[in-house]
Amino acid sequence: MALAPILVWFRQDLRRADHRALTAAVATGRPILPVYILDDAAAGTWKPGAASRWWLHHSLVSLRKDLSDVGAHLVLRRGDTAQQLLSLADETKATTVVCTRAYEPWATQLETSLNKILAGADLELKRYSGALLKEPEAIRTQAGDPFKVYTPYWRALNATGAPAQPLPPPSAIKAVRSKVASDNLADWKLLPTRPDWAGGMRDTWHPGEAGARANLDLFLQDALKGYSDMRNRPDVVGTSRLSPHLHFGEISPHQCWHAAAAKAHADNGRSDKGLEVFHKELVWREFSYNQLIHWPTLPEEPFRAGFAAYPWLKDAKALDAWQRGATGYPIVDAGMRELWHTGWMHNRVRMIAASFLIKHLLIPWQQGEAWFWDTLVDADLASNAASWQWVAGSGADAAPYFRIFNPITQGENFDPDGAYVRRWVPEIASLPNDYLNAPWTAPALILAEAGVKIGKTYPHPIVDHVMARARALAGYESVKAAAADRSA
Repeated sequence: MALAPILVWFRQDLRRADHRALTAAVATGRPILPVYILDDAAAGTWKPGAASRWWLHHSLVSLRKDLSDVGAHLVLRRGDTAQQLLSLADETKATTVVCTRAYEPWATQLETSLNKILAGADLELKRYSGALLKEPEAIRTQAGDPFKVYTPYWRALNATGAPAQPLPPPSAIKAVRSKVASDNLADWKLLPTRPDWAGGMRDTWHPGEAGARANLDLFLQDALKGYSDMRNRPDVVGTSRLSPHLHFGEISPHQCWHAAAAKAHADNGRSDKGLEVFHKELVWREFSYNQLIHWPTLPEEPFRAGFAAYPWLKDAKALDAWQRGATGYPIVDAGMRELWHTGWMHNRVRMIAASFLIKHLLIPWQQGEAWFWDTLVDADLASNAASWQWVAGSGADAAPYFRIFNPITQGENFDPDGAYVRRWVPEIASLPNDYLNAPWTAPALILAEAGVKIGKTYPHPIVDHVMARARALAGYESVKAAAADRSA
């Protein structure tokens, strides 16, 4: 009697290695049908943005080839997830669907409804871990509550022991024999209608499992030892650049964790400081998911409810200048231009740019979150929401509200030679370092020698830092005063 096939439903786990659902399905000896379903309706507001859709297209191309190499054919379907899975089960006589757990609010709702719908059709749904080092429910305070502060969360996660070792990829997959119709990926139109916009992303990234592994290997070889010191420098390659690969599941956090530990051990401990900081960054990602799953409104509403009363401004002109990298503050503009060109921005500069939008321009953090969602190749609902709320001061474990990054000194401190600003803001590249982060302060002769005309070749600052800082602090004080009135 023929064994009933298994549908392996790929989601944000577009890889073969360390894929627990795929490995478990292959281990049964039953025929496998890999499937990816594009269900924008289920994701609603949080369907992938333009940069993410570009990445998804190329990641699916890579996954399709990787699965084909071991004997399986990836089927693409678009539409309602439940209907597509039921249809595929009917076509193949499959009795089981396996998948990797996802954590976005819409994704958890989908899993709940799917479990009921598939059970009604005598289909079994099996979920496996793999997107996170530890499941969010497993890390709790002694009182049994979810953590709201990162450092104790880090300690608690470490106390549970090392993350599981990654699994090897299956060397062969027994595919279903019957031919199953698949959508044409090009028909999904995931690629941007302006091909020139994607040029920088094509030059910068190689989506897919092989690209993820190459990025990890490069980081371990060149940057792990100096990671603790150089990760804040946008002018050098001091970070892993693994965030989009992790978001799309082209590599697992377990692979990253253990590969870094192995490299540090091979280097006789010389990478230990960098290793700890890298592990902490992986756990910061976990902490963001911990917040999202326990507080699912995190992407839309301030965690600290009082911040809903902050006196935000509606300033479309200022928002546009920020998005275009035309604020007159070079480190902010460099970051926003890097984002537009590559779909990515250095993490230190993300904090500077986010702080500028929120605290200098008084534009709600949700508007910055939305722009990042559309333009980042690593746009991740948990990390994006938690990080914006961290900068705004409204999150669970947030930066102090009075921490307002000075974009001038931030540029001087973290881009000391000006290489980053000169790359992305070439119109002021000839200015000496003393004036590079505040071009409007340069004497007329120096501006002329550098070919810079403030207000013409490079904009005036759209807001004065000292005034903006005082205005932001006044806004935060008004929130505190309103909270005190409510509790009185």
